[in-house]
Amino acid sequence: MRRLALGTLLLAALSGPALAGCGGGATSTTVALPPGCRPVPRPPPKHVHLKRPHLKVASGARLTATVDTSCGSFRIALDAARSPKTVSSFVYLARKGVYDDTIVHRIVPRFVVQGGDPTETGAGGPGYSVNEPPPASTQYTKRTVAMAKTPAEPPGRSGSQFFVVTATDAGLPPAYAVLGRIESGGAVLKRIERLGDPASGQAGTPLATVVIHRITVGGS
Repeated sequence: MRRLALGTLLLAALSGPALAGCGGGATSTTVALPPGCRPVPRPPPKHVHLKRPHLKVASGARLTATVDTSCGSFRIALDAARSPKTVSSFVYLARKGVYDDTIVHRIVPRFVVQGGDPTETGAGGPGYSVNEPPPASTQYTKRTVAMAKTPAEPPGRSGSQFFVVTATDAGLPPAYAVLGRIESGGAVLKRIERLGDPASGQAGTPLATVVIHRITVGGS
């Protein structure tokens, strides 16, 4: 099933930010990169089809995910207490190398930075999905990391795509499974955010290629 980036859930609401468009990433570096970002070639797309994992992370586990990119590294404190199924799937995908040499395919300044699609189209996934609806009180504030889904999918469904909120409050409904929060590397995310093209709107087409080299999970 095709998996879009953040979908059009709020278009009907009219009062929130539009979330249409997938974004596809830039094919080459055409702009001056922010200090700390390295020029990198766009890696080839990958087609992944995995079975649903048997891995189960304990709800009390204290895990972090280090995301190593061509603009530096940032670290996510994974929220296994709130989202054990979502975190378990993410850890499984990271250990399987699904995120290795993929791109940040969507950058909407003052909204979100999104990656995790091995196909680089904004519509790809790992071949399976998990369901973990977030609480009705969930808010997507700055540094929240959550999982993307299509508008047609139920709340809390996720594959491999994730997004980092860079707005003070993204104004999203409680429909996206929460993965965790940014623990460190905020300056790196600001560098990446500077490569979002304001002219592309909610499509979030990057001005230059940003590569996720690897995601490493650690902790206990």
